[in-house]
Amino acid sequence: MQEPRLVDMTILIVDDQPANVILLRSILERAGYTDLHGETDPRVVPEWCRENRPDLVILDLHMPQRDGFQVTADVRALHAADEYLPILILTADITPEVRRRALNGGATDFVTKPFDHIEVRLRVRNLLRTRALYRSFRDYSLHLEGLVRERTEQLEAAHIGILERLALAAEFRDDATGRHTQRVGRLSMLVAGALGLPETFVGLIERAAPLHDVGKIGIPDSILLKPGRLEGDEWNLMKSHTTIGARLLAGTDDPLLHLAEEIALSHHERWDGDGYPRGNAGDDIAMEARIVAVTDVFDALTHQRPYKPAWAMDQALTEIQNQRGRQFDPDVVDAFLTVASTERIGTGHLGSRFGPSVGFGIE
Repeated sequence: MQEPRLVDMTILIVDDQPANVILLRSILERAGYTDLHGETDPRVVPEWCRENRPDLVILDLHMPQRDGFQVTADVRALHAADEYLPILILTADITPEVRRRALNGGATDFVTKPFDHIEVRLRVRNLLRTRALYRSFRDYSLHLEGLVRERTEQLEAAHIGILERLALAAEFRDDATGRHTQRVGRLSMLVAGALGLPETFVGLIERAAPLHDVGKIGIPDSILLKPGRLEGDEWNLMKSHTTIGARLLAGTDDPLLHLAEEIALSHHERWDGDGYPRGNAGDDIAMEARIVAVTDVFDALTHQRPYKPAWAMDQALTEIQNQRGRQFDPDVVDAFLTVASTERIGTGHLGSRFGPSVGFGIE
C-alpha cells in the first residue's frame, strides 16, 4: 500500500486577514507543499470543502460573518464522524476556555499567533502524516472488500499487515519505538494461554491486542503528548480514544476485528466498576479487555514515556499484584504473574499516563 506524498495533499487556509493567508502560503510553499488554497471569506468554506475535499484545514478562530467555531462545525458536518480530517486552529487567544471549546467542537491542534515558522511546518507535517495513514487504511479496506471471495489467503496476510500499520500509526504518536503494541500483543497471548483459553482465542488476541489504542489517532497532540496531568475537558477528550477506536474497528463480521473492537472499547474498564467508558465491572467486561488491561498497564509502567520514567520490574509487578481485585480481574493477575515468573518480560523483551481516578487509567 503506497501512502500519498505529503507535499501533494490538499491544504485549505482560512483567515480573514489576507496578509496571514499570504504568510502561511509562503511558509508552506518553502516547505515544498504544492496544493495550497487560501480563503478570506469563511462563508465560502463549506462549499469549497464539499467540492475539493481538503486533507487539512488551517483555520483562524476570530473572523467576521462566521468565526472559527462555526466554520469547524460546518466542515465537520460534511464528513463522517469517524473520518480523520485535521483542523489546525490559528489563534492569539490561548485561554483554557477557548482551547476547550475549540477541541470540543472538533479542532485537532493549535498554532499560536504570531506564527513560529518551524512550528507551523512541524504541526502541518504531523497532521498530514496521520491523515495519509487514515486515507491509506480506508482506501485499502475498500480494496480488500472486493477481493475477499477470490483471494482469502492473500487477503488474510494483507489484512494483518494493514492492522499492524494502523496500530503503529497510533502508537508512534507517543512511543517513538512503536514496540509497545507488539509487546502488549505478545504478552496478552501468553496470559491468555496461561488462563487455558481456546487456542483460536489465544492466536486472535495476539493480533487484536496491538490495536487497543488505535483511537489515539483522533486525539490532538496537544493532549496526547501533554507532560502533566490532564484536567477537565482534556481528560474527557482523552478518554474518548476508546470509543473512537471501537468505531474505527466496528461494522465487520471478521473475528479478529470484532475482538479488537471490544478491546479498544473496554481495556480501560476496571474490575471494580470505576473505569470507562461504560463503567462495567467484573465479568461484564469482556475477557479480552480484562487481559489487555493488565498487559497494557504493565508495559506502560516498565517503559519510559514522555510523561513518566520507566518503573523497575519488581515495582511494576508489585503494583499489578496490589491492583488484584480492584483494577484487574484476580484470575488474569494470577495468570500474568505466572507468565512473569516463567518468561523474560519487561524492558527490552516483550506506560501510559495516569488519569485522575484511583489506580491506573492507562490512556
